[in-house]
Amino acid sequence: MVHPFGITAAKTATLILGGLITYLTTKAYRRTGAPSLRALAIGFGIITLGGAVAGVGDLTGAIDLRTSVLVQSVVTAIGFAVITYSLYQE
Repeated sequence: MVHPFGITAAKTATLILGGLITYLTTKAYRRTGAPSLRALAIGFGIITLGGAVAGVGDLTGAIDLRTSVLVQSVVTAIGFAVITYSLYQE
């Protein structure tokens, strides 16, 4: 069994670090106006939000662990798709 404290600690670290990356890329976008940085910020934001939502859903009992892992994996894949798109933007 996975200890809830471990999940909480990992999700908190993900939220803090992902939020910092999202903030910094948003700040860079506002400074430069580059659409690729906007897409990059959105991609990191999606990944961060997906991890947080899945963690909260699991810890509150709203969804079971397997469903939580599935939700996080799908949202992470979407976020990585947006990040990949950002790399091809001009």
